Amino acid sequence: MLNQFIEKIKESLENRSFIKITLSNFIAIQENTAVVGVLTNNTKTTLKKILIRKTIIKREEKLTFVYRHKTNDITKNYSFEEGIDKIITFLTKYNSVKNLENDTGFFNQAILFTTDFDLHLKNVSKKPTVQSQKATQIPTQKQAVSLSHDKQKKRAIQTKDQKGNSKNYLQALKITDNTGKVYKNAQDKYKQINQYIEILSVLLKQLPSQKPLQITDMGAGKGYLTFALYDYLKNNLKLKINTVGVEFRKDLVELCNQIAKESSFDNLSFVEGTIEEYQIKLEQTTEEKTHVLIALHACDTATDDAIFKGIEADAELIVVAPCCHKQIRREIESKKTKHKLSPLTDYGVFLERQAEMLTDTMRCLLLNYCGYQTKAVEFISDAHTPKNVLLIATKKESFLESTKKTERLNEFEELKSFFGIETHYLEKLILKS
Repeated sequence: MLNQFIEKIKESLENRSFIKITLSNFIAIQENTAVVGVLTNNTKTTLKKILIRKTIIKREEKLTFVYRHKTNDITKNYSFEEGIDKIITFLTKYNSVKNLENDTGFFNQAILFTTDFDLHLKNVSKKPTVQSQKATQIPTQKQAVSLSHDKQKKRAIQTKDQKGNSKNYLQALKITDNTGKVYKNAQDKYKQINQYIEILSVLLKQLPSQKPLQITDMGAGKGYLTFALYDYLKNNLKLKINTVGVEFRKDLVELCNQIAKESSFDNLSFVEGTIEEYQIKLEQTTEEKTHVLIALHACDTATDDAIFKGIEADAELIVVAPCCHKQIRREIESKKTKHKLSPLTDYGVFLERQAEMLTDTMRCLLLNYCGYQTKAVEFISDAHTPKNVLLIATKKESFLESTKKTERLNEFEELKSFFGIETHYLEKLILKS
Protein backbone atom coordinates (compact mmCIF):
# COMPACT_ATOMS: atom_id res chain seq x y z
CA MET A 1 0.00 0.00 0.00
CA LEU A 2 1.01 3.64 -0.40
CA ASN A 3 1.57 4.14 3.34
CA GLN A 4 3.93 1.17 3.46
CA PHE A 5 5.83 2.49 0.44
CA ILE A 6 6.25 5.95 2.02
CA GLU A 7 7.45 4.43 5.32
CA LYS A 8 10.12 2.47 3.45
CA ILE A 9 11.30 5.68 1.79
CA LYS A 10 11.63 7.39 5.16
CA GLU A 11 13.50 4.39 6.63
CA SER A 12 15.96 4.27 3.73
CA LEU A 13 16.68 7.99 4.10
CA GLU A 14 17.28 7.57 7.81
CA ASN A 15 19.55 4.52 7.56
CA ARG A 16 21.28 5.94 4.44
CA SER A 17 20.43 2.95 2.23
CA PHE A 18 18.43 5.18 -0.15
CA ILE A 19 19.60 5.26 -3.78
CA LYS A 20 16.78 6.65 -5.93
CA ILE A 21 13.07 6.58 -6.78
CA THR A 22 11.44 6.35 -10.20
CA LEU A 23 7.83 7.46 -10.73
CA SER A 24 6.44 6.31 -14.09
CA ASN A 25 3.29 5.60 -16.11
CA PHE A 26 1.84 9.09 -15.69
CA ILE A 27 -1.96 9.30 -15.83
CA ALA A 28 -3.20 12.76 -16.82
CA ILE A 29 -6.47 14.03 -15.37
CA GLN A 30 -8.75 16.01 -17.64
CA GLU A 31 -12.28 16.87 -16.51
CA ASN A 32 -12.26 13.98 -13.99
CA THR A 33 -11.17 11.58 -16.72
CA ALA A 34 -7.90 9.65 -16.54
CA VAL A 35 -5.80 9.78 -19.72
CA VAL A 36 -2.51 7.93 -20.18
CA GLY A 37 0.27 10.48 -20.12
CA VAL A 38 1.12 10.94 -23.80
CA LEU A 39 0.42 13.74 -26.23
CA THR A 40 -3.11 13.49 -27.76
CA ASN A 41 -5.63 15.87 -29.22
CA ASN A 42 -7.43 15.98 -25.88
CA THR A 43 -4.56 16.67 -23.49
CA LYS A 44 -1.49 18.89 -23.37
CA THR A 45 0.42 16.79 -20.86
CA THR A 46 4.04 16.08 -21.72
CA LEU A 47 5.21 14.67 -18.36
CA LYS A 48 6.53 11.12 -18.74
CA LYS A 49 8.27 10.26 -15.46
CA ILE A 50 10.06 11.70 -12.43
CA LEU A 51 13.52 10.59 -11.31
CA ILE A 52 14.38 11.29 -7.66
CA ARG A 53 17.83 11.14 -6.08
CA LYS A 54 19.55 12.49 -2.99
CA THR A 55 22.04 15.35 -3.30
CA ILE A 56 23.98 17.73 -1.09
CA ILE A 57 23.47 21.43 -1.85
CA LYS A 58 25.22 24.01 0.30
CA ARG A 59 26.01 21.29 2.86
CA GLU A 60 22.33 20.32 3.20
CA GLU A 61 20.85 17.03 2.01
CA LYS A 62 18.04 17.45 -0.51
CA LEU A 63 15.83 15.33 -2.72
CA THR A 64 16.40 16.30 -6.36
CA PHE A 65 13.40 15.72 -8.65
CA VAL A 66 14.07 15.51 -12.40
CA TYR A 67 10.73 16.01 -14.18
CA ARG A 68 11.22 14.22 -17.50
CA HIS A 69 9.00 15.64 -20.22
CA LYS A 70 8.72 14.59 -23.82
CA THR A 71 11.18 17.23 -25.05
CA ASN A 72 13.00 18.51 -21.96
CA ASP A 73 13.91 17.91 -18.32
CA ILE A 74 13.16 20.25 -15.39
CA THR A 75 15.05 19.89 -12.11
CA LYS A 76 13.75 20.94 -8.69
CA ASN A 77 15.29 20.48 -5.24
CA TYR A 78 13.24 19.88 -2.07
CA SER A 79 13.88 19.12 1.58
CA PHE A 80 13.18 15.52 2.64
CA GLU A 81 9.83 16.54 4.12
CA GLU A 82 8.77 18.53 1.06
CA GLY A 83 9.96 15.78 -1.26
CA ILE A 84 7.98 13.06 0.53
CA ASP A 85 4.86 15.26 0.41
CA LYS A 86 5.38 15.63 -3.34
CA ILE A 87 5.72 11.86 -3.74
CA ILE A 88 2.49 11.26 -1.84
CA THR A 89 0.73 13.80 -4.07
CA PHE A 90 2.09 12.24 -7.25
CA LEU A 91 0.97 8.75 -6.16
CA THR A 92 -2.52 9.79 -5.03
CA LYS A 93 -5.25 9.07 -7.54
CA TYR A 94 -7.22 12.07 -8.85
CA ASN A 95 -5.20 14.61 -6.89
CA SER A 96 -6.24 18.19 -7.50
CA VAL A 97 -2.73 19.65 -7.48
CA LYS A 98 -1.07 20.57 -10.73
CA ASN A 99 2.23 18.71 -10.71
CA LEU A 100 4.31 20.88 -13.01
CA GLU A 101 3.97 22.73 -16.28
CA ASN A 102 0.14 22.47 -16.13
CA ASP A 103 0.28 18.66 -15.95
CA THR A 104 -2.45 17.44 -13.57
CA GLY A 105 -2.57 13.77 -12.70
CA PHE A 106 -0.79 10.99 -10.87
CA PHE A 107 1.76 8.23 -11.45
CA ASN A 108 0.54 4.65 -11.64
CA GLN A 109 3.86 3.03 -10.77
CA ALA A 110 6.83 3.73 -8.49
CA ILE A 111 10.08 1.95 -7.64
CA LEU A 112 12.23 2.62 -4.59
CA PHE A 113 15.86 1.51 -5.01
CA THR A 114 17.94 0.96 -1.88
CA THR A 115 21.20 -0.82 -1.16
CA ASP A 116 19.17 -3.53 0.66
CA PHE A 117 16.22 -4.12 -1.68
CA ASP A 118 14.03 -2.75 -4.49
CA LEU A 119 10.42 -1.92 -3.65
CA HIS A 120 7.73 -1.69 -6.35
CA LEU A 121 4.39 0.08 -6.03
CA LYS A 122 1.98 -0.73 -8.88
CA ASN A 123 -1.59 -0.10 -10.03
CA VAL A 124 -2.26 3.07 -8.03
CA SER A 125 -5.33 3.72 -10.23
CA LYS A 126 -6.85 0.44 -9.05
CA LYS A 127 -6.11 -1.28 -5.77
CA PRO A 128 -2.40 -0.60 -5.20
CA THR A 129 -0.12 -3.54 -4.57
CA VAL A 130 3.38 -3.58 -3.15
CA GLN A 131 6.00 -5.95 -4.52
CA SER A 132 9.31 -6.17 -2.74
CA GLN A 133 12.46 -8.19 -3.26
CA LYS A 134 13.24 -10.30 -0.23
CA ALA A 135 16.16 -9.25 1.90
CA THR A 136 18.06 -12.34 0.81
CA GLN A 137 17.81 -11.37 -2.84
CA ILE A 138 20.37 -9.08 -4.50
CA PRO A 139 19.15 -5.48 -4.96
CA THR A 140 19.60 -3.81 -8.34
CA GLN A 141 22.33 -1.59 -6.92
CA LYS A 142 24.44 -2.31 -3.87
CA GLN A 143 26.25 1.00 -3.48
CA ALA A 144 24.84 4.48 -3.08
CA VAL A 145 25.82 7.00 -5.75
CA SER A 146 27.71 10.26 -5.15
CA LEU A 147 25.64 12.97 -3.48
CA SER A 148 27.51 15.76 -5.28
CA HIS A 149 25.15 18.23 -6.93
CA ASP A 150 27.61 18.79 -9.79
CA LYS A 151 29.34 15.93 -11.54
CA GLN A 152 33.09 16.31 -11.20
CA LYS A 153 35.00 16.16 -14.45
CA LYS A 154 37.75 13.58 -14.44
CA ARG A 155 40.98 15.53 -14.75
CA ALA A 156 44.20 14.38 -16.40
CA ILE A 157 46.11 15.52 -13.32
CA GLN A 158 44.56 14.10 -10.19
CA THR A 159 45.30 15.85 -6.91
CA LYS A 160 46.11 12.60 -5.09
CA ASP A 161 48.53 9.77 -5.83
CA GLN A 162 47.65 6.07 -6.02
CA LYS A 163 47.94 5.78 -2.24
CA GLY A 164 45.38 8.54 -1.74
CA ASN A 165 47.88 11.11 -0.55
CA SER A 166 47.90 14.70 -1.77
CA LYS A 167 50.62 15.15 -4.40
CA ASN A 168 53.65 16.93 -3.00
CA TYR A 169 54.32 19.29 -5.91
CA LEU A 170 50.70 20.51 -6.00
CA GLN A 171 50.89 21.30 -2.29
CA ALA A 172 54.26 23.02 -2.63
CA LEU A 173 52.97 25.16 -5.51
CA LYS A 174 49.89 26.16 -3.44
CA ILE A 175 47.44 24.46 -5.81
CA THR A 176 46.03 22.06 -3.19
CA ASP A 177 45.95 21.66 0.57
CA ASN A 178 47.27 18.59 2.40
CA THR A 179 44.01 16.70 1.72
CA GLY A 180 44.23 17.17 -2.05
CA LYS A 181 41.50 19.83 -2.22
CA VAL A 182 42.14 22.57 -4.78
CA TYR A 183 42.29 26.03 -3.21
CA LYS A 184 39.55 28.38 -4.38
CA ASN A 185 42.04 30.95 -5.67
CA ALA A 186 43.92 28.21 -7.58
CA GLN A 187 40.93 26.81 -9.50
CA ASP A 188 41.81 28.67 -12.72
CA LYS A 189 45.44 27.54 -12.58
CA TYR A 190 44.36 23.94 -11.97
CA LYS A 191 42.02 24.05 -15.00
CA GLN A 192 44.78 25.58 -17.10
CA ILE A 193 47.21 22.83 -16.11
CA ASN A 194 44.74 20.10 -17.04
CA GLN A 195 43.79 21.68 -20.36
CA TYR A 196 47.46 21.94 -21.23
CA ILE A 197 48.11 18.31 -20.35
CA GLU A 198 45.08 17.10 -22.32
CA ILE A 199 46.30 18.88 -25.46
CA LEU A 200 49.92 17.79 -25.13
CA SER A 201 49.13 14.16 -24.28
CA VAL A 202 47.45 13.69 -27.66
CA LEU A 203 50.39 15.25 -29.49
CA LEU A 204 53.01 13.24 -27.61
CA LYS A 205 51.23 9.97 -28.36
CA GLN A 206 51.57 10.77 -32.07
CA LEU A 207 55.36 11.12 -31.92
CA PRO A 208 57.69 8.30 -32.96
CA SER A 209 58.57 6.10 -30.00
CA GLN A 210 61.57 7.66 -28.26
CA LYS A 211 63.13 6.34 -25.06
CA PRO A 212 63.79 8.35 -23.10
CA LEU A 213 61.79 11.35 -24.34
CA GLN A 214 63.76 14.58 -23.98
CA ILE A 215 61.71 17.69 -23.15
CA THR A 216 62.98 21.25 -22.77
CA ASP A 217 60.70 23.85 -21.18
CA MET A 218 61.85 27.37 -21.96
CA GLY A 219 60.89 30.04 -19.44
CA ALA A 220 59.56 27.49 -16.95
CA GLY A 221 58.71 30.10 -14.31
CA LYS A 222 57.43 28.49 -11.13
CA GLY A 223 57.09 25.18 -12.97
CA TYR A 224 53.34 24.60 -12.69
CA LEU A 225 53.06 23.09 -16.15
CA THR A 226 56.53 21.55 -16.14
CA PHE A 227 55.79 19.49 -13.04
CA ALA A 228 52.35 18.49 -14.26
CA LEU A 229 53.63 17.30 -17.64
CA TYR A 230 56.41 15.28 -16.01
CA ASP A 231 53.91 13.74 -13.56
CA TYR A 232 51.47 12.82 -16.33
CA LEU A 233 54.05 11.31 -18.71
CA LYS A 234 55.85 9.37 -15.98
CA ASN A 235 52.96 8.20 -13.80
CA ASN A 236 50.02 8.09 -16.21
CA LEU A 237 51.60 7.15 -19.55
CA LYS A 238 54.52 5.31 -17.93
CA LEU A 239 57.08 6.88 -20.30
CA LYS A 240 60.78 7.28 -19.69
CA ILE A 241 61.45 11.00 -19.85
CA ASN A 242 64.10 13.59 -19.11
CA THR A 243 62.87 17.14 -18.62
CA VAL A 244 64.84 20.36 -18.26
CA GLY A 245 63.19 23.63 -17.24
CA VAL A 246 65.05 26.82 -18.17
CA GLU A 247 64.37 29.89 -16.00
CA PHE A 248 66.46 33.07 -15.50
CA ARG A 249 65.24 33.79 -11.93
CA LYS A 250 67.61 32.06 -9.55
CA ASP A 251 65.14 31.84 -6.65
CA LEU A 252 62.58 30.01 -8.81
CA VAL A 253 65.22 27.60 -10.12
CA GLU A 254 66.24 26.71 -6.56
CA LEU A 255 62.62 26.36 -5.45
CA CYS A 256 61.67 24.11 -8.38
CA ASN A 257 64.72 21.88 -7.95
CA GLN A 258 63.86 21.46 -4.27
CA ILE A 259 60.23 20.54 -5.09
CA ALA A 260 61.40 18.08 -7.77
CA LYS A 261 63.71 16.42 -5.24
CA GLU A 262 61.00 16.20 -2.58
CA SER A 263 58.58 14.75 -5.15
CA SER A 264 61.12 12.09 -6.25
CA PHE A 265 61.06 13.41 -9.81
CA ASP A 266 64.59 12.19 -10.49
CA ASN A 267 64.76 13.11 -14.19
CA LEU A 268 63.32 16.60 -13.83
CA SER A 269 65.72 19.48 -13.28
CA PHE A 270 65.78 23.25 -13.62
CA VAL A 271 68.69 25.39 -14.80
CA GLU A 272 69.35 29.10 -14.54
CA GLY A 273 69.54 31.07 -17.78
CA THR A 274 67.68 33.05 -20.42
CA ILE A 275 65.98 31.51 -23.43
CA GLU A 276 68.14 33.52 -25.83
CA GLU A 277 71.44 32.48 -24.25
CA TYR A 278 70.60 28.85 -23.52
CA GLN A 279 72.76 26.58 -25.65
CA ILE A 280 70.34 23.85 -26.58
CA LYS A 281 72.75 22.21 -29.04
CA LEU A 282 75.27 21.61 -26.24
CA GLU A 283 72.65 20.42 -23.79
CA GLN A 284 72.47 16.83 -25.03
CA THR A 285 74.30 14.41 -27.28
CA THR A 286 73.04 13.81 -30.82
CA GLU A 287 71.43 10.57 -29.64
CA GLU A 288 69.62 12.41 -26.85
CA LYS A 289 68.51 15.57 -28.63
CA THR A 290 65.49 17.56 -27.56
CA HIS A 291 62.38 15.91 -28.97
CA VAL A 292 59.88 18.38 -27.51
CA LEU A 293 60.38 22.09 -26.88
CA ILE A 294 57.83 24.05 -24.86
CA ALA A 295 57.57 27.76 -24.08
CA LEU A 296 54.49 29.10 -22.37
CA HIS A 297 53.91 32.85 -22.03
CA ALA A 298 57.48 33.85 -22.92
CA CYS A 299 57.24 37.61 -23.38
CA ASP A 300 57.33 39.14 -26.88
CA THR A 301 60.42 38.04 -28.85
CA ALA A 302 61.40 35.50 -26.17
CA THR A 303 58.76 33.29 -27.81
CA ASP A 304 60.67 33.65 -31.09
CA ASP A 305 63.92 32.73 -29.33
CA ALA A 306 62.24 29.59 -27.98
CA ILE A 307 60.82 28.64 -31.39
CA PHE A 308 64.24 29.06 -32.95
CA LYS A 309 65.85 26.88 -30.26
CA GLY A 310 63.38 24.15 -31.20
CA ILE A 311 64.16 24.55 -34.89
CA GLU A 312 67.91 24.43 -34.11
CA ALA A 313 67.41 21.19 -32.16
CA ASP A 314 65.32 19.74 -34.99
CA ALA A 315 62.67 18.97 -32.37
CA GLU A 316 59.74 16.80 -33.45
CA LEU A 317 57.30 19.00 -31.55
CA ILE A 318 57.34 22.71 -30.67
CA VAL A 319 54.56 24.11 -28.48
CA VAL A 320 54.39 27.78 -27.51
CA ALA A 321 51.81 30.05 -25.91
CA PRO A 322 52.83 33.54 -27.12
CA CYS A 323 52.61 36.60 -24.91
CA CYS A 324 53.05 40.40 -25.24
CA HIS A 325 53.24 40.86 -29.04
CA LYS A 326 55.16 44.15 -28.89
CA GLN A 327 57.66 43.88 -31.75
CA ILE A 328 55.20 43.73 -34.63
CA ARG A 329 52.89 46.25 -32.98
CA ARG A 330 55.74 48.76 -32.86
CA GLU A 331 56.46 48.12 -36.54
CA ILE A 332 52.82 48.75 -37.49
CA GLU A 333 52.65 51.92 -35.39
CA SER A 334 55.92 53.37 -36.72
CA LYS A 335 55.32 52.71 -40.44
CA LYS A 336 51.59 53.63 -40.51
CA THR A 337 51.24 52.02 -43.94
CA LYS A 338 47.90 52.81 -45.60
CA HIS A 339 45.88 49.84 -46.87
CA LYS A 340 42.31 48.55 -46.89
CA LEU A 341 42.59 47.28 -43.31
CA SER A 342 44.09 50.49 -41.91
CA PRO A 343 40.88 51.38 -40.01
CA LEU A 344 41.41 48.25 -37.89
CA THR A 345 44.57 49.75 -36.46
CA ASP A 346 43.08 53.17 -35.62
CA TYR A 347 41.90 51.91 -32.23
CA GLY A 348 44.33 50.73 -29.58
CA VAL A 349 42.50 47.57 -28.55
CA PHE A 350 42.01 46.49 -32.17
CA LEU A 351 45.61 47.32 -33.02
CA GLU A 352 46.74 45.05 -30.20
CA ARG A 353 44.58 42.17 -31.44
CA GLN A 354 45.70 42.72 -35.03
CA ALA A 355 49.33 42.68 -33.93
CA GLU A 356 48.79 39.42 -32.05
CA MET A 357 47.16 37.66 -35.02
CA LEU A 358 49.73 38.99 -37.47
CA THR A 359 52.72 38.09 -35.28
CA ASP A 360 51.54 34.51 -34.73
CA THR A 361 50.45 33.98 -38.35
CA MET A 362 53.92 35.00 -39.50
CA ARG A 363 55.45 32.66 -36.93
CA CYS A 364 53.38 29.79 -38.34
CA LEU A 365 54.48 30.60 -41.91
CA LEU A 366 58.15 30.64 -40.86
CA LEU A 367 57.70 27.31 -39.08
CA ASN A 368 56.12 25.93 -42.27
CA TYR A 369 59.17 27.16 -44.15
CA CYS A 370 61.39 25.26 -41.72
CA GLY A 371 59.49 21.99 -42.22
CA TYR A 372 56.80 22.12 -39.53
CA GLN A 373 53.07 21.61 -39.87
CA THR A 374 51.38 24.21 -37.67
CA LYS A 375 48.05 24.87 -36.03
CA ALA A 376 46.70 27.37 -33.54
CA VAL A 377 44.27 26.30 -30.83
CA GLU A 378 42.60 27.92 -27.85
CA PHE A 379 44.67 26.95 -24.86
CA ILE A 380 41.90 27.57 -22.35
CA SER A 381 38.87 29.83 -22.13
CA ASP A 382 39.79 33.51 -21.92
CA ALA A 383 37.75 33.59 -18.73
CA HIS A 384 40.76 31.91 -17.08
CA THR A 385 43.63 33.67 -18.90
CA PRO A 386 43.67 36.39 -21.60
CA LYS A 387 46.71 34.78 -23.26
CA ASN A 388 44.97 31.67 -24.46
CA VAL A 389 46.40 30.82 -27.90
CA LEU A 390 48.65 27.80 -28.29
CA LEU A 391 50.81 27.40 -31.40
CA ILE A 392 51.66 23.79 -32.17
CA ALA A 393 54.33 22.81 -34.70
CA THR A 394 54.96 19.20 -35.69
CA LYS A 395 57.92 18.16 -37.84
CA LYS A 396 56.75 16.89 -41.24
CA GLU A 397 59.03 15.79 -44.06
CA SER A 398 56.42 16.82 -46.63
CA PHE A 399 56.77 20.46 -45.54
CA LEU A 400 60.42 20.43 -46.57
CA GLU A 401 59.48 20.22 -50.26
CA SER A 402 60.95 23.20 -52.07
CA THR A 403 57.64 24.27 -53.63
CA LYS A 404 55.91 24.42 -50.24
CA LYS A 405 58.82 26.28 -48.68
CA THR A 406 58.72 28.84 -51.50
CA GLU A 407 54.94 29.28 -51.19
CA ARG A 408 55.11 29.91 -47.46
CA LEU A 409 58.00 32.35 -47.81
CA ASN A 410 56.11 34.28 -50.51
CA GLU A 411 53.03 34.48 -48.25
CA PHE A 412 55.25 35.72 -45.44
CA GLU A 413 56.76 38.46 -47.62
CA GLU A 414 53.30 39.54 -48.84
CA LEU A 415 52.14 40.06 -45.26
CA LYS A 416 55.24 42.11 -44.49
CA SER A 417 54.68 44.29 -47.53
CA PHE A 418 50.96 44.76 -46.93
CA PHE A 419 51.34 45.87 -43.31
CA GLY A 420 54.59 47.78 -43.86
CA ILE A 421 56.69 45.53 -41.63
CA GLU A 422 60.44 45.76 -42.10
CA THR A 423 61.32 42.48 -40.41
CA HIS A 424 59.97 39.84 -38.03
CA TYR A 425 62.32 38.94 -35.16
CA LEU A 426 62.01 35.19 -35.84
CA GLU A 427 62.84 35.84 -39.50
CA LYS A 428 66.18 37.39 -38.49
CA LEU A 429 67.04 34.36 -36.34
CA ILE A 430 66.27 31.89 -39.11
CA LEU A 431 68.03 33.78 -41.92
CA LYS A 432 71.21 34.45 -39.94
CA SER A 433 71.55 30.73 -39.18
